[in-house]
Amino acid sequence: MSKSIVFLGASGAVGTITIENVLRFSAVDKVLSLGRRTLDLGNNTKLDQQIINVADPTIYKNLILDFDTAICTFGIGEPSKVSKEHFLEIDKKAVLDFAITCKINGVKHFQLLSSVGANAASKSFYLRTKGELNELLKELNFERLSLFQPSIILTPKNRYGLSQAIILKVWPKLDFILQGKAKKYRGIKVEELGKAIANNILTEGSGAEVLQYCQFKKLYFLI
Repeated sequence: MSKSIVFLGASGAVGTITIENVLRFSAVDKVLSLGRRTLDLGNNTKLDQQIINVADPTIYKNLILDFDTAICTFGIGEPSKVSKEHFLEIDKKAVLDFAITCKINGVKHFQLLSSVGANAASKSFYLRTKGELNELLKELNFERLSLFQPSIILTPKNRYGLSQAIILKVWPKLDFILQGKAKKYRGIKVEELGKAIANNILTEGSGAEVLQYCQFKKLYFLI
């Protein structure tokens, strides 16, 4: 059965890997990428890129027609560098507006890049916001909702300064102590996470599912 994908957030580190993999799938016949800039993804006849104001769903609501799956990797790359208000506007409101628009327009499967530890009752503003968003998405009752919850995302390049440089160097060395239930806190390579999100659209499922480190690894090797 062919798949049609609408994508928000393809310009980020995870999003770029994800959409590149999605475009390779023979089972996918069309991909709509919504974003604030055009991406260099080659001349692919499956791909339609539309530049939009992500804060205004009325601008793009009529573009999401006849899509069965949505992938959202949209969000602030370094939340500590922006105000709480701006973080809420992007990571919660804009994503929720996109999800609502997808639901209204008949999307059956919604995939979100969230975070390990996301919990609406968390004392952490970041994790509480992510958790609140997850709960709101569940209330939309998609036929299938996939919540990807990585810990540290390991990128080839340091994008955010000294703190990330230290994390990228140190975190992979902690795998030997992150065992059992603590495996979900292991760092995941961005290439593996992006491919896992892409591969998941080709699997069967229903209801809300939470995917973490061990699930990423299984999905990465699926195709």
